[in-house]
Amino acid sequence: MNNHLLEFYGTECPHCISMHELVERLEKEEGIKIESLEVWHNKENEKRLLGIDNGELCGGVPFFYNTQTKKFICGDESYEI
Repeated sequence: MNNHLLEFYGTECPHCISMHELVERLEKEEGIKIESLEVWHNKENEKRLLGIDNGELCGGVPFFYNTQTKKFICGDESYEI
């Protein structure tokens, strides 16, 4: 999948779990597709995260990144932001 909206998350991360619920809502309500990439147990996804962030933008998960605009969201946020 070559998507420009990325969600990096960790399986056991409570903040990631709450944000993933919002991602599903966003996809359903707005018809937007976000590519979800688990990084704690998947080394390829972790490499992709490090290639984008490298500890300079967020330094952790959840981390949302738009590959077209280069804008990002760190941590958990409300649906209304």
